[in-house]
Amino acid sequence: MEKTRQKKVSRLLQKELSSIFQKEIPVLLGNVMASVTIVRVSSDLANANVFVSLFPVDDPKKALNVIKGNSKLFRKRLGDNLRHKLRIIPIIEYFLDDSAVYAEEIDRLLKK
Repeated sequence: MEKTRQKKVSRLLQKELSSIFQKEIPVLLGNVMASVTIVRVSSDLANANVFVSLFPVDDPKKALNVIKGNSKLFRKRLGDNLRHKLRIIPIIEYFLDDSAVYAEEIDRLLKK
């Protein structure tokens, strides 16, 4: 069960990462929209799992590897934006959120 502090930090991280991605992802990946769907923060607030949805992209794993390769840049930008709100900027692990693709596949199967 997430505590109130974890929920607040995860919402704050989601909001800030979304704005950072809005500025940085077009530079890194071109005409790709990246949205932060879920952020899960550890109980000590030192680690965060971020689930990213990418659209339209041919190879989402390749795009995710670009994001993971630039994680230091994103963490630096996050630190600049949140230095007065958080004492520790969490170490972020990025994951691909494929729930939209899964939902499309289920919808396609149901229409058969």
